[in-house]
Amino acid sequence: MVLKTFGWSFAVTALGLVAAVFYGGWTAFGVVAILSVLEISLSFDNAVVNAGILKKMNAFWQKIFLTIGILIAVFGMRLIFPVVIVAVSASLGPIEAVDLALTDKDRYQELVTDAHPSIAAFGGMFLLMIFLDFIFEDRDIKWLGWLERPLAKLGKVDMLSVCIALVVLLFSAITFGAHAHQHGGTHADKAETVLLSGIAGLITYLVVGGLSSFFEEKLEEEEEREHEAEEKAEREGKPKSAVKLAGKAAFFMFLYLEVLDASFSFDGVIGAFAITNDIVLMALGLGIGAMYVRSLTVYLVRQGTLDDYVYLEHGAHYAIGALAVILLVTIQYEINEIITGLIGVVLIGASFWSSVRRNRAIAAAGGGDQEKTEVSSGV
Repeated sequence: MVLKTFGWSFAVTALGLVAAVFYGGWTAFGVVAILSVLEISLSFDNAVVNAGILKKMNAFWQKIFLTIGILIAVFGMRLIFPVVIVAVSASLGPIEAVDLALTDKDRYQELVTDAHPSIAAFGGMFLLMIFLDFIFEDRDIKWLGWLERPLAKLGKVDMLSVCIALVVLLFSAITFGAHAHQHGGTHADKAETVLLSGIAGLITYLVVGGLSSFFEEKLEEEEEREHEAEEKAEREGKPKSAVKLAGKAAFFMFLYLEVLDASFSFDGVIGAFAITNDIVLMALGLGIGAMYVRSLTVYLVRQGTLDDYVYLEHGAHYAIGALAVILLVTIQYEINEIITGLIGVVLIGASFWSSVRRNRAIAAAGGGDQEKTEVSSGV
């Protein structure tokens, strides 16, 4: 099972490390290895959230996510995205930007650093909306009940998450954007850039998320119409299968996943510049990491891990919230990537341990009252 799920990741790792040695010797090998670990640690929460969405999709669309989705994730975000940043921010053509990335790495890094405020604002707002919509939803299973219950009541107010996100964006633009950190330790006024990029991130979330929700609701309506037929089939002794997302619903959910993955990868791409400004080594290291994130996503879906460890999804969304705040803060201040990665690992680790305690308590009680167990096992 492990080899089947992670086989491609192992193969890409071997090829990537060999390519690094041929490209730049053992020093390049070390850089690519470090970048791979960085990407995996920063994106573990991504895999958990992806798995929660992917399990709703049918086998065909899961396969699309792992094939075409991989190409978008590895080549699009880890290779093309840094070049696009430079091309747009420096008003260069794509070929000129690639040439700059390969021949004048210091200037290339400088241009990417200067574009950081707009990247951080876009990604930060997209991730913040994911977090806010999660914590304002009234869920049967609550991890931090003392916090999630009052927030779920507040969530009944229409458009509350959008209002809070806009307030956070306005505060970030005024506070951080006015003194955005630039290459060489200087600061510049990027308030307008931060505001526009943040609004773009918010609009992207609302459009893609809204479309996927719309088609998911359409699918649920179809399921309801087929409900009687399914019950009849079950009475006749035929197994009733769960309908999973397909067609337009799955397509927009796939788009949502790709934008989500792109937002998650912002911190990895930007963080990579703290280790190297060589675009080839970045693409190799981050590409290897992205493969493991995809494999881990599939593993979580196929093993039913999210069903067994019910607080994992909570931990991942809290990690998303933390990452969103960190991205917005990095508009002005530099934050070490190790801190960013550790926050996510600690939150997911805590939610995993809470899930284990919950499962043990349920087993000890012989499958007793679930709500009591959830409260007692929360951290």
